[in-house]
Amino acid sequence: MKKLIALVILLSVSRIALSQEIRLNTYGGYIFKNTVNSYYTSSSFYEGTIQDGFRWGAGIEYYIQDKGGIEIQYLRQNTNVPTRYADGIFGGNIQFTDFDLGVNYVMINGTRYFSVSEKVEPFAGAGIGLGIFSVKNPDNGNNNTATKLSWNIRGGANLWLAENVALRVQASLFSAVEAIGGGLYFGTGGSGAGLSTYSTMYQFGLEGGLVFRIPQK
Repeated sequence: MKKLIALVILLSVSRIALSQEIRLNTYGGYIFKNTVNSYYTSSSFYEGTIQDGFRWGAGIEYYIQDKGGIEIQYLRQNTNVPTRYADGIFGGNIQFTDFDLGVNYVMINGTRYFSVSEKVEPFAGAGIGLGIFSVKNPDNGNNNTATKLSWNIRGGANLWLAENVALRVQASLFSAVEAIGGGLYFGTGGSGAGLSTYSTMYQFGLEGGLVFRIPQK
């Protein structure tokens, strides 16, 4: 009886070990434009558009079969933000600056996979983490960086091309809470005064990439 129980435990442990794996996920895709604005007073406001462009990145995911995965992800986008503003300092005069913007996301994502077949693996998930934003005013060279709470949702599918390689296609929505304004000097031209209101940004993207299963010893 003891030998039977030991055999059952051994088989269960072996099954769990075999059903776990590490994956390397790569990302690259098109991110759509997003409008940001804030109106504090009639002489203190800004309105701009975060331009569309390419975002790239990668993630390491711990996957458990029939349960899902936990991923640590990094993403990067370089873009610009044409902005009209008045900061109330220079008599409320309307100014214009095409700011340079670097967007970095460091996220922890949870993903639920749905096994349709050996070749098709749909998924849906969400994540939370940090958005790190670097803004530069090309008119005067001033720059500033801020870190904001961020979240995302996403859905798509892994299309397995071989045993250890898949093509990943997905749609995603990223948001950074109170990302633009205030400390980032959008609406001050980098003069250092800063507005006291903020705007939450939303970035929708269509992305692809490759998934690699990392063999476990």
